[in-house]
Amino acid sequence: MRFEIMRLDDVDGSAVDSTVVDAASVNRIVQQAAAIGQRIYIRPAESSAS
Repeated sequence: MRFEIMRLDDVDGSAVDSTVVDAASVNRIVQQAAAIGQRIYIRPAESSAS
């Protein structure tokens, strides 16, 4: 499963940028964000039709 992770602006909470990662990478990204106090939003990525 893949997830979209959006980095949020500290002032108004709007999405600054986003990336799509696999489930194995989510924990590492959450740990990094927590270590520096970064706000993130995680949601399942929409699967593309193939």
